[in-house]
Amino acid sequence: MTTRRDFIQTTAIAGGALSLGLAGCAKSEGGGIRRARNPLNILILGGTSLIGPAQVEYALARGHAITIFNRGRTNTHLFPEVEKLVGDRDNDIEALKGREWDVVLDNHPSIPRWVRMTAELLTDSVRQYVFVSSLSVYSDNSIIGMDENGPVATLDDPTIEQVTGATYGGLKVLCEQEAEKAFPGRATNIRPGLIVGPGDNSDRYTYWPVRIDRGGEVLAPGDPLDPVQVIDTRDLGQWMIHMVEDSIFGVFNATGPEKPLPIGEMLGSIKSAIDSNATFTWVNTDFLQEQGVRPWADMPAWFPPQDGMEGFGRFDCSKAIAAGLTFRPHEITARDTLAWHKTRPEERQANLRAGISAEREAEVLEAWHSRGLE
Repeated sequence: MTTRRDFIQTTAIAGGALSLGLAGCAKSEGGGIRRARNPLNILILGGTSLIGPAQVEYALARGHAITIFNRGRTNTHLFPEVEKLVGDRDNDIEALKGREWDVVLDNHPSIPRWVRMTAELLTDSVRQYVFVSSLSVYSDNSIIGMDENGPVATLDDPTIEQVTGATYGGLKVLCEQEAEKAFPGRATNIRPGLIVGPGDNSDRYTYWPVRIDRGGEVLAPGDPLDPVQVIDTRDLGQWMIHMVEDSIFGVFNATGPEKPLPIGEMLGSIKSAIDSNATFTWVNTDFLQEQGVRPWADMPAWFPPQDGMEGFGRFDCSKAIAAGLTFRPHEITARDTLAWHKTRPEERQANLRAGISAEREAEVLEAWHSRGLE
């Protein structure tokens, strides 16, 4: 069966243009975004996909100055008002030399050498280095309530740079270590889970609002009480801005909601949010395995809590919550994700990168009903 890490590596994560709908953090009494007391000069490595747009838009609303550094290939039309530096993390970071910023947000690299190059270059010109890691750093998903002190993955060959399902977690661990080595006591390593919401082109969550909006009988995986954890890209991006405003360092699991969400409740809240007529047929894990229906890939956001995955969807995020991480209602995430999806090109709307196809779903449901297993 395809593992979570395999699927992470085989799905694209480039975000599209979106309206982020700023909400939740640092609102003024009038309902707008309150300006930061001490505006910062922030460098974002990336900035135009996944969590980057949420960070940029919220930081600008808070009054911070933003510089974006990337290859200049993705969503180049976004944020014309900010400074944009062009380079390549692999072999060209000349544009960063001789410059100073208060903080740097390093979004999603998986190659330790890339982190080492930028962190070493910026160590004397930046106060704080924030690296976006992953919950995939943990080596044992059977542990329920894993906190930041849990065992992490290792690599037999720490010089390897090929990102695969087998190496992804270990490479992220090495990236975290490079950040801490260059910024001892001044690094912040953020470990998100599944990042969802408007702009996530991986479709690892988008499948569910789209499928439920289509209505009819929906194949639902496992047990309605199976836990899932997701984090809205806007909640994550906004919280990271507050982390640098408050100079908070350390390692943080960063997913939500505050307590693990039963998948039945997640799907039900999506249905309620978009006013769908969908009905759910819950098909047990053994039957799904027999039919070759893969968790995470065909049934996104879900892994059955068994066979070494008992702790998946049950990570302890209390440290991040104590540091100010908040979560918008899931209904808002569902509604906004579907609205964003309907702005995409027709080809992308018709061809999701995750989730079971309509034809295959119908076949599995027919097989399930024919055996009278309800």
